[in-house]
Amino acid sequence: MLDSHEKQFHIPLSKGDVGKYCILPGDPARCEKIARFLEEPSHLIQNREYNVWEGRLLGEKVTVCSTGIGGPSTAIAVEELVACGAEVLIRVGTCGGISLAVESGDVVIATGAVRQDGTSHEYAPPEFPAVPDARVLFALVRAAEALGYSHRTGVVQSKDSFYGQHSPTRMPTASALLEKWEAWKRLGVLASEMEASTLFTVGASLGVKTGAVFHCIWNQERFDAGLDTAADEKHNTEHAIRVAIEAIGLLIAETK
Repeated sequence: MLDSHEKQFHIPLSKGDVGKYCILPGDPARCEKIARFLEEPSHLIQNREYNVWEGRLLGEKVTVCSTGIGGPSTAIAVEELVACGAEVLIRVGTCGGISLAVESGDVVIATGAVRQDGTSHEYAPPEFPAVPDARVLFALVRAAEALGYSHRTGVVQSKDSFYGQHSPTRMPTASALLEKWEAWKRLGVLASEMEASTLFTVGASLGVKTGAVFHCIWNQERFDAGLDTAADEKHNTEHAIRVAIEAIGLLIAETK
């Protein structure tokens, strides 16, 4: 980690430029949309996959920073945001359903993440669980309940290869990928995404609080079972965004 008084290498900000509370979408284009739900939204910087906005909520500065896709760029974002002052980091992203109970448009709140990634293993041995902070988790659940959104709470799978999930049979490792997918189904894993295990593990190593909430775009298992059609695919992430912001508001209120 660079000296906390210097500008960071990938996110060129310094100590004090980042709020205690951070919202982390993957997509740089989603940052402005999220910031517009805050008071006094303004753009700070954009470099590589890192687009940074800020706003205010209940008098507190809230930073919105994209992470890009996957664990490596997420770990960089977490490291550098924490060096600049972040203490609570909540991922707001998209996922694909695994459990038949998860429908397109549902909000999914992660209680933990399967560490089927590479980056988190640079921070902790495989026995270490990737889990969110309890207070952040409970705030996300309370927020979803208060907003009246259809939501599911449970374990998600974090993987490195998007096409390893969506085209497993053409991969040289097809048998291993399909075997693990079947295991996640039998274990009741709710959905698949690409960053939560890294966020939770890196956050634990740095001593900060983390959480994750997702919008389910669609569920390939429901499609294969004939329960859904392509028309059921949903891309509006507003419910997940509102849950994250409401949760941050609850956390802020608890400290006042």
